[in-house]
Amino acid sequence: MSGSSKVLFGFHAVGVRLKVAPASVIEIYVDASRRDARMKQFLARAQEAGVRVIEADGLRLTRLAGSAGHQGVAARVQELERSRSLDDLLDGLQAPPLLLVLDGVTDPHNLGACLRVADGAGAHAVIAPKDHAAGINATVAKVASGAAETVPYFMVTNLARTLGELKERGIWVTGTAGEAQKTLYEADFAGPAALVLGAEGAGLRQLTRRSCDELVRIPMRGAVESLNVSVASGICLYEALRQRGG
Repeated sequence: MSGSSKVLFGFHAVGVRLKVAPASVIEIYVDASRRDARMKQFLARAQEAGVRVIEADGLRLTRLAGSAGHQGVAARVQELERSRSLDDLLDGLQAPPLLLVLDGVTDPHNLGACLRVADGAGAHAVIAPKDHAAGINATVAKVASGAAETVPYFMVTNLARTLGELKERGIWVTGTAGEAQKTLYEADFAGPAALVLGAEGAGLRQLTRRSCDELVRIPMRGAVESLNVSVASGICLYEALRQRGG
C-alpha cells in the first residue's frame, strides 16, 4: 500500500473499499442528520472494520467529496497497490484474458459505468489511451459503485501499439462499428479476447479500427442509431461471458 491518499464517496464506493481492503480506510465522514436503515447498516460495517467515523454536515461532505452526490458518506483512504503494468497483469492470469478497451471515452460517468459493467462480467482489465480519455477520479469511483477499486484500469501512451502487443500475445481484438457486416453474436469470444469500443457518436478512431482483428456490430432494431458506451460494453462483455460458460 502506498503512502498517498484520496477521497471516495457514496455508499457503494466506500462500502466496497471496506469490504476488500478495510485496513486502507483512514477515516469515514458521515452526515450526522442521516439515521435511516441504510446508514445504520453502513455504520455497523464500519464499526466491525474498526474504522474511525466522524460526523459532519452536508457542506463539509460536499467540500470533501467535491460533489453534492455523496449520499452522506465520504472516506479518506490510502491508495491501493495495483499491477504495475498491463504485462504484469497478463503474465499472472490463469484464465484466458477478457479485456475491455475504451477509445475516446472522456466522460467520467461513462467510464464509471463501464468499470461497473467490467467488474460484473469478470473482465480482467479496462484499457484506455492517456490522451482523449477520462482518468479515475472521485466521480468515476462513485458511479463505478466500487468497481474502480476492483478492476485494473490502464492508460497507455499508444493504444494502437498496445492492441498490436495484445495480438502478439494471442489475444483476439474485436472492435465495434455500426457499419460492420458481422454481428456481435457471430463472433467468437471463448478464447483470449479484447473488446474495443469507442465513444457514442464518434466511434473508434481510424487507427484503432485498423488495429483490430475484426469489426462487429450490435444489432439495432429501433430508431436510434447507437447506444451509450457503457450499455454497449455491457452487451458485449456479457455475450463474451455467456460464450465462456456464464
